[in-house]
Amino acid sequence: MGCSFSGLNAFYDAVNGGGDVWINDNRFRIVRQLGEGGFAYVFLVKEVLPDSSASSPLSKKVKDPSHLSDDGTYAMKKVLIQNNEQLELVREEIRVSSLFSHPNLLPLLDHAIISVKATPDGPRNHEAYLLFPVHLDGTLLDNAKAMKAKMEFFSTSDVLQIFWQLCSGLKHMHSLEPPYAHNDVKPGNILITHRKGQPPVAIMMDFGSARPARRQIRSRSEALQLQEWASEHCSAPIRAPELWDCPSHADIDERTDIWSLGCTLYAIMYGVSPFEYALGESGGSLQLAIVNAQIKWPTGPNPPYPEALHKFVTWMLQPQAAVRPRIDDIIIHVDKLISKFSQ
Repeated sequence: MGCSFSGLNAFYDAVNGGGDVWINDNRFRIVRQLGEGGFAYVFLVKEVLPDSSASSPLSKKVKDPSHLSDDGTYAMKKVLIQNNEQLELVREEIRVSSLFSHPNLLPLLDHAIISVKATPDGPRNHEAYLLFPVHLDGTLLDNAKAMKAKMEFFSTSDVLQIFWQLCSGLKHMHSLEPPYAHNDVKPGNILITHRKGQPPVAIMMDFGSARPARRQIRSRSEALQLQEWASEHCSAPIRAPELWDCPSHADIDERTDIWSLGCTLYAIMYGVSPFEYALGESGGSLQLAIVNAQIKWPTGPNPPYPEALHKFVTWMLQPQAAVRPRIDDIIIHVDKLISKFSQ
């Protein structure tokens, strides 16, 4: 899916006082801002149709009709692009997002990149507009903070069902040819939708760090380059040991995601990642805690989570990547746990 460049593809409609945005042939009204970070802003938008009886032009573009909104609302990410490096990163995110098609991976529905001038005499920059389905129940991180404040926990059954969905989405990425690693699996990149009487739906998002998973490191400079890349693209609390301290001769693969998945399972249970919790208890270095896999267990629900879940987390958090399980092993094990512990 290529990026389209045109001053008409996406712009704030001056007639409506800056309230409307066009993405290619589709017009959207900004309802409110949902969040921001770095150079990106996320808005809740509502599609504006030419007349009430018209069908959405998006329906011709979106492969899976289940991704179309019943009420015309979507999430729109606006990225302010300051230089060519940022432009290439956004293009890569769009390209990589188009590779995936899975119910537990957030689909990119449409996009546009436009050239803009902040002032008539100023240099031209770019803005990107990315359109996604909206999930208003927030991220796993949002939910964890709210639950922690109320001293609430997910049930063992919900923990496993949420985790199974993340594994299913990740298996899709790891099964591509070549396999892709997400590289930033964490509670802040997982959208949660609550359903009455059913486990929450979990959807992984933000493929800005996703890359082909397998890399051969054959020199000190290559190892340092990987560490530098990881420091910019992989959040520190969930970053695998081999990305903190990479040997000069190493074969990196998708098991970096398995480490992050173990951290995320811990966070689904306790509302915090394992190494942030360990530091909060005793202080010290995050990198040392991770490289040494120092895991402590907080006080959880009453009755507590089964010891089998703690062992499952520990199995994924093995500092030596070569003995860490792969996603197929994880899914076999989580299926067994679901059949054992789900009501």
